[in-house]
Amino acid sequence: MAAITSVRRAAAGAIALLCSALAATVVQAQTPPVTAVQRSTAEQVAHQGVPLAELAADAPDMYVVKRGDTLWDISGMYLKRPWRWPELWGMNLQAIHNPHLIFPGQTLYLDKTGGVARLRTTASGEPETVRVSPRTRSDSLSETALPTLKPHLIEPFLAEPLVVDAETLKQAPRIVGTFEERVLMSTGDRIYARGDAANPLRTDPGEPRQFRIFRDAIAMKDPLTGDILGYEAQYLGKAVLVRGETFEDSSNGKGGMVSEYVPASLDITGIKEEIRTGDRLLPAPARTFTSYLPHAPQLDVDARVVSIYGSSAMANAAQNNVVAINLGSQDGIEVGHVLSLMTKGNRVRDVNDGVRTEIKLPSERNGMVMVFRTFDRVAYALILNVSVPVRVGDRLVNPD
Repeated sequence: MAAITSVRRAAAGAIALLCSALAATVVQAQTPPVTAVQRSTAEQVAHQGVPLAELAADAPDMYVVKRGDTLWDISGMYLKRPWRWPELWGMNLQAIHNPHLIFPGQTLYLDKTGGVARLRTTASGEPETVRVSPRTRSDSLSETALPTLKPHLIEPFLAEPLVVDAETLKQAPRIVGTFEERVLMSTGDRIYARGDAANPLRTDPGEPRQFRIFRDAIAMKDPLTGDILGYEAQYLGKAVLVRGETFEDSSNGKGGMVSEYVPASLDITGIKEEIRTGDRLLPAPARTFTSYLPHAPQLDVDARVVSIYGSSAMANAAQNNVVAINLGSQDGIEVGHVLSLMTKGNRVRDVNDGVRTEIKLPSERNGMVMVFRTFDRVAYALILNVSVPVRVGDRLVNPD
């Protein structure tokens, strides 16, 4: 009997070990990597703790993570500077091995002993334990782990902003007609398009089938120098290629046959704004997973807001709006960079000096943005918070 019990225990242990290994494999495959710099910061903080002065004034002693939370929310709840997420993670490096694997239902405890703060997953005095048992989980780790930011704020913009040169858009396939000559089109409607002779629309293996629809290439000018940084195309919708361009034989009415050109057929699969003939098609990029790890730039940043993304009628931007800035990847700007917004500083006249001297008031901190997409000379950033509306020309600098 003892031998059977021993065998059962060994089997259970092997199963638990296998489950743990499989879970680790899934986690590694589905979660973003942690950079060497971030890990080094976390290890240092894990050893030293975070000074109490770095904590937010109302940091809770205990918090139960809930659905809808984000890593940015939790970091901001505990730290004055939420982009310093490695320090939040480093408070408990032994229990939270990867900051992307914080799940709803976990309880976080704030430990302030020794004049420093650490974040734990067990109450003070309780041992850190990990219970492993052989079981089947149907939830995807990538779906249940907390995102850095609320996905719905970013995802609509991942496929929309497009910075191209004017020639690229000019040479792109264009819409030449609609089914039954419809003027107003909606999702599910069929459109017809043609490319140029060197790049026709085809359904051959390896050719793109998913397209985005754009109009106009508006010059993006640097507010400081007036240089053209690129051309922003207006996103209208998306379509799927059903049939490629071809030639069909038909009667010429004189007893003979003639080969006639037939444009490609596409079905509209999504629409944001009115689509009409003359609009252009560009292949949709492959869907990729992007990890938004908020961090302060290592270089000195002095940027300006180039434009407010969306309707051309928008003169001001608010929280959750998107702005383009006049620095891009070639300037060292990265996805995840957190920047501070500055007001322009209004000009006023000193009405009491006798000559009404014009004075420029100082710029003030106005809020924060996070870069989520970069091009060579421009980048797009989400406004995380703001005190007064953001305008074209407003300044962006390194966070405090």
